[in-house]
Amino acid sequence: MKGIKAELEDPYGYLNTSWNFNNNTEGFICKFTGIECWHPDENKVLNIRLSDMGLKGQFPGAIKNCTSLTGLDLSSNKLFGIIPKNISHIIGFVTSLDLSSNNFSGEIPGDLSNCTYLNILKLDHNRLTGQIPAELSLLARLKQFSVANNLLTGPVPYFNPNASISADSYANNPGLCGPPLDACPSPSKKSHTTVIAAAAVGGV
Repeated sequence: MKGIKAELEDPYGYLNTSWNFNNNTEGFICKFTGIECWHPDENKVLNIRLSDMGLKGQFPGAIKNCTSLTGLDLSSNKLFGIIPKNISHIIGFVTSLDLSSNNFSGEIPGDLSNCTYLNILKLDHNRLTGQIPAELSLLARLKQFSVANNLLTGPVPYFNPNASISADSYANNPGLCGPPLDACPSPSKKSHTTVIAAAAVGGV
């Protein structure tokens, strides 16, 4: 928890006020703002909910030390930078991840597909670019997914039919396509001919 606090700028003092590490009694961190424990008398963190606190900084890698974590909500802050490429090594057992309404940029890491317990994944209202990794379709337990209001392009993954993922989950991106959105454009005849020509030249 000290590492998480050190990595985040806390302009409104939400963490500085309640995250007091001078207390050594068992379960003292369970009284911290935004922290939920498995049991109030154990320092075993179940959920971290730090939404809408004006926090600044990059994704706090020290979260990896919360090895029993099942829920992480950092939404509606001023976090920036990339989502870690090895994110499954940091939050491998989470069932809910909410990073929405921040300033995260770069691509969505395909490694999220290794967070196999995910039921909820919210990445909307950021500045994410590139394509949505197709391997996210491997998240068999996923029920909610949103990447609306980003800068994403390309085909959307095919998710479990039981997941409640509608066109609204992809709204306001410049170039996403495929069900439940409009069909992706098929390759033009010209580009197909170019590919064949290039292959022929390569063969020669």
